[in-house]
Amino acid sequence: MRETLSSELTFEAPTWNKVYTMILGLSGKIQKTGFKPDVIVGVARGGWVPARVLSDLLSITNVASVRAESYMAIGETKCEPMVTQPVSISVAGKIVLVVDEVADTGKTLKLIKDHVVEQGASEVKTAAVYSKPWSVAKPDYYEKESSSWIVFPWEIKETVSEILRKPVEKGASIAKQKARLAEDGIPVKLVERFLKEIAEEQNC
Repeated sequence: MRETLSSELTFEAPTWNKVYTMILGLSGKIQKTGFKPDVIVGVARGGWVPARVLSDLLSITNVASVRAESYMAIGETKCEPMVTQPVSISVAGKIVLVVDEVADTGKTLKLIKDHVVEQGASEVKTAAVYSKPWSVAKPDYYEKESSSWIVFPWEIKETVSEILRKPVEKGASIAKQKARLAEDGIPVKLVERFLKEIAEEQNC
C-alpha cells in the first residue's frame, strides 16, 4: 500500500476512447465466462462510469450504487475502507457484478463484495478496468495491470489539484509539475484551465 506521494510515482492517463476500448474488452471477458448478472453495482464515485458502460455492453438495465471511502488523497489511503453508503437497491437473491475503476489494495472491492453478500445476493463477482500488482484481492475480471497512478478522464481536475498542491508545499515549481503531468498524457491546456479554476475557487 502506498501511503505518501513520492517523486517516483508515475501516472497513466487513458483517453475516453482508450477507457471505452478497455471496458469493451472487459465486457468480452465477462461474456466469455458465461457470467450473467442481474444487477451491476458501481462503486462510487470512480466505478460509476465503467458500471454504466458495462450495463450498456452487457444489456443489463438494473444498475445500483454503493460507496466506500478509502482514498484520502493521491498516493494516500486509510488503513481500512468503510462502507459509507449501502447498496442502493435490494440485491437479495440476485446475481451481482460489482464494478470499480481500479483495484489498488483490493480491500475496497473485497469489502463491497462482502457487503453485497451480506445483503442477500446469491452470487457476486467483481470487475475493474485496472488492477495493481500489489492488490491483495484481485478482481474476477480486469483489463490491465499497472503500477502507475491512473488518471481517468472524469477526474483530471481533482488530480491536478492534488498533484500540484503537494509538490508546491515541498518547494517544487508548478512549471515542473505541469511538465510532468503533460509527459504522462494529461493535456497542458486542461492543466492550465484547472489551475485557473482552482485558484479562483480558493480566492472565493
